[in-house]
Amino acid sequence: MIANLDTYESVSLAEVKVWYKAAPISKFPKNGGACIKYKDKQISVFNFTREGTWYACQNLCPHKMEMVLSRGMIGEENMEAKVACPLHKNTFSLKTGENLNGSLDAIATYPVKIESDFVYVGFSE
Repeated sequence: MIANLDTYESVSLAEVKVWYKAAPISKFPKNGGACIKYKDKQISVFNFTREGTWYACQNLCPHKMEMVLSRGMIGEENMEAKVACPLHKNTFSLKTGENLNGSLDAIATYPVKIESDFVYVGFSE
């Protein structure tokens, strides 16, 4: 299957209809990410332990259409949590999906919750 940006659309907490049980929290590296699959979507899930926060976004980088964002470095810029694509260092907000250092399209972001030591990602479908 060829990657398609149209497959991904940000979901707000109010739009969540399905909480997908992704994996135990122990499966996600501290201050790093891992990829999960939900239907036809690859989703990056980040355990940002420095902030005590979890984030999820599409794994597809819109620059070269590669499934790599889960392997990107996470950090902060002006109090904004971000991920840098490991290929070309394009950075995206983990809160809004906005491209922070260029003119690329925003990436889709998804709500995350932790219950009973499991990570859940919210989807609207």
